[in-house]
Amino acid sequence: MSIDSRQVAAGMLQAVPFARTLGIEFVDVAEGPDGLHAIVRLPDSGATHNHVGGPHAGAMFTLGETASGAVVLAGFGHLLDRAVPLAVRAEIAYKKLAMGPVRATARLGRPVAEVEAELAAGTRPEFPVLVEISTEGEGARTTAELTVVWTLRPQ
Repeated sequence: MSIDSRQVAAGMLQAVPFARTLGIEFVDVAEGPDGLHAIVRLPDSGATHNHVGGPHAGAMFTLGETASGAVVLAGFGHLLDRAVPLAVRAEIAYKKLAMGPVRATARLGRPVAEVEAELAAGTRPEFPVLVEISTEGEGARTTAELTVVWTLRPQ
């Protein structure tokens, strides 16, 4: 699978204006040894802080959901003429206080070919995207984990 990470980033920022509003940055979208992944970053900004000076829970959720959407677009963008990707449900667990910029790394929870086969068979496949949100730099640590379940709704 050939992925144009700049095209995925541009597509996401065009389709999801809220990601632009928060200043989310795309670091990487690629096929790696652990499968398809996307890494997005939320810079440290007072506009997105909570009452203790770190990124607001809603901003962190949006960061993770944006990373999951980038993975979905990278994996299934070639099917947009036949199916619409939609988030079905999501769950987030906040693990530790985040301070400063944070990154979200999203990975598909099922193989692309398996999901495509279900769509081709006439079903509406669902698949999880697993997201880890962490602080940056030396001593980086996981601050939240998010699972977004997506579907491909046939056109």
